[in-house]
Amino acid sequence: MADNPMLKFVGVEQAYPAKRAPGDRSDDFEEIARAYAIEKAEEQSARCSQCGVPYCSVHCPLHNHIPDWLKLTAEGRLREAYELSNATSTMPEICGRICPQDRLCEGNCVIEFSGHGAVTIGAIEKYITDTAWKEGWVEPITPVRDRSAQSVGVIGAGPAGLTTAEYMRGHGYEVHVYDRHDRAGGLMTYGIPGFKLEKDVVMRRIQRLKDSGIHFHQDFEVGRDASLAELREKHDALLIATGVYKARQLKAPGVGTEGVVEALDFLIASNRKGFGEEVPAFDSGALNAANKNVVVIGGGDTAMDCVRTAVRQGAKSVKCLYRRDRENMPGSQNEVRNAEEEGVEFVWLSAPQAFEGTKGVTGVKAHKMRLGQPDASGRRAPQVDPGSDFHLDADLAIKALGFDAEDLPGMFGSPDLSVTRWGTLRVDHKTMQTSLDGVFAAGDIVRGASLVVWAIRDGRDVAAHMHKYLKAKAPAAKAEPAREKEVV
Repeated sequence: MADNPMLKFVGVEQAYPAKRAPGDRSDDFEEIARAYAIEKAEEQSARCSQCGVPYCSVHCPLHNHIPDWLKLTAEGRLREAYELSNATSTMPEICGRICPQDRLCEGNCVIEFSGHGAVTIGAIEKYITDTAWKEGWVEPITPVRDRSAQSVGVIGAGPAGLTTAEYMRGHGYEVHVYDRHDRAGGLMTYGIPGFKLEKDVVMRRIQRLKDSGIHFHQDFEVGRDASLAELREKHDALLIATGVYKARQLKAPGVGTEGVVEALDFLIASNRKGFGEEVPAFDSGALNAANKNVVVIGGGDTAMDCVRTAVRQGAKSVKCLYRRDRENMPGSQNEVRNAEEEGVEFVWLSAPQAFEGTKGVTGVKAHKMRLGQPDASGRRAPQVDPGSDFHLDADLAIKALGFDAEDLPGMFGSPDLSVTRWGTLRVDHKTMQTSLDGVFAAGDIVRGASLVVWAIRDGRDVAAHMHKYLKAKAPAAKAEPAREKEVV
């Protein structure tokens, strides 16, 4: 009987890919972790216990077949591992880099519960598909049949939109993607810094979709270049996957002072600079942390992106002001550790009271907080601790408080597009269709600001609903006189 390559978690210790030293990685925007060698990937995969109820898969939004592709990797069957990983995820190497595995798959690994340390699922997932790209196993999409008589329009080139575009092209439809930016990828391109997700990793995914016959229309704004009604005329079905980009506002004296900026403006400027562009707001110093005392307000992943970007831009000091404690922080704990290693100081249980300065911000007046009773979400509500005011020097204050939906009915010239009280699009959750026939929605514009992996899941789900809708519509479409579709 062949020796079982798995269940090595007792004799083999958990080992993540080595991180570059903080002093080295703080000077550039390259990813901080090195890749596994094949032997190490096989060794770490072999730690999987192959448990009867794989909680890693249960807690993965995509329900990836994690134990199965870990076993294939341990056996040296890497191409099969890639095929299996690719069967449920359109971007496995991206999820391997930016998913908060500590809250999802790895955080629910059975051997983590037993005290042996979780299988390093994210790093192995990244390794499998990076190898597939290197070996040429990742190929353009081959449609199962020709359905190009029907076309699909996708508004938004983020993870939800790109995932839907991929599946719909696989079904054989003509697919057009419309995006307001000059590069596709959404926040994967312009929001997430390169030290977490290098941009060529995103660009090669997009190029694959272009090579598969998907048409991209960049610098295209619905409401400016075409109304939603006009796009409905051009396509047999539409998906709205714009994400949520409107920054949540902070009410405090001095919030409009020069030098108090939005997180996304700061990150986009940095990422555009990384693409080699001229960025006047960066070059002028307005969105550049170099030689400044930086205070970032917020505790999510966007705040972590800002503090670590500021370090790499050469900030004099970087502090993160968060109103709850470490245990109640919504951002990834791995990111907190990385930031601390790079010299970021966390000021827990603290909130801004006012921004000081006249011609430009010079400091943040803050007060300490304490956690009271749980709020409606179950989290303990922060309360001001009286008489606890303190001051932080700040030449640049970055607000990273999260994002809300923009006014899409107004922007798109479509007042009959129904929204919730939060401004997100209202959908029938059985069909993922909006209040407009043939117009679907997915991703953050439906669920609110969330993770890339959930956007991919939504894109996969909505593609199934759109395919069903178009198949039902196809006989009627054939009965009508053919109409020439204008390509925007």
